[in-house]
Amino acid sequence: MSQFETIFAIANPVALVGWLGLVVFPGRKLVVDGISGLLIPALLGVAYAALIGAYFAGADGGFSSIEAVRTLFQSDALLVAGWLHYLAFDLFVGAWQVRTARAEGIPHLLVIPCLALTFLFGPVGLLLFLIIRFARTPRLALET
Repeated sequence: MSQFETIFAIANPVALVGWLGLVVFPGRKLVVDGISGLLIPALLGVAYAALIGAYFAGADGGFSSIEAVRTLFQSDALLVAGWLHYLAFDLFVGAWQVRTARAEGIPHLLVIPCLALTFLFGPVGLLLFLIIRFARTPRLALET
């Protein structure tokens, strides 16, 4: 197993712990705000920054076209970095959803499908949460 496969294999269950915390313990600030919303995304961010710092400058490809992105992600190091990016940001968004729902009185049962979709399809879960939030509290949704 390469070092990049090892990082990938460690990062996935670490992120999953964060997601399970959001689903199972939505009322626990230590879990939602501390572990799932800060600690785990920060750890994933450190790993991401290390990979980007070590491998981005010498990489082929870039962000100027689909072909450049495809070339960039042919590097296992940068492919794993991209995956860490998804894991960190999606979990951070999921924690925001739980905190926002808690503060605005949105029932957690309505948030769980949003979390599942955010985990699997990022922006789709965020979109569903925003729709639910707007439908329940239109004034609040537009203020923040």
